[in-house]
Amino acid sequence: MSRWLTEEEQRAWRGLLRMTSQLNARMNRQLMQDYGISLTDYEVLSEDSQGRLRVFEIADALAWEQSRVSHQLARMQRRGLIAREDCASDARGAFAVLTEAGRAAIERAAPAHVETVRQLVFDGLSHDQLTALTEITTGVLDRLAATAG
Repeated sequence: MSRWLTEEEQRAWRGLLRMTSQLNARMNRQLMQDYGISLTDYEVLSEDSQGRLRVFEIADALAWEQSRVSHQLARMQRRGLIAREDCASDARGAFAVLTEAGRAAIERAAPAHVETVRQLVFDGLSHDQLTALTEITTGVLDRLAATAG
């Protein structure tokens, strides 16, 4: 028997989906207009702060499927944001290496992106709301990790 969502749960769930979708769209638009990179570019570039990551490390960090990472890295490579290098210790593995253009892009975009996140999300939250949001997201992510299969 299905346990249907209550009206309050349905409002919360749909609100979460709409909020996430609208935040992603706004962030993507801002990054594209002002810096010429997408939100997904930004996510990859900000994970690669050391300048060199294995492709599987990017997939794990972003919780993306391997194919999504490969396609995203190919797009970024064509635009000169990253380069791919073979892994000497694992013939099947590869590194995504930040190029000078990739490093410059993330360094230009990060301050404005963080300010936009602060304005749209955190400036409107009280300390108690921030604590609750952190507990909620951590709890859901922990449950997702525990049931991953």
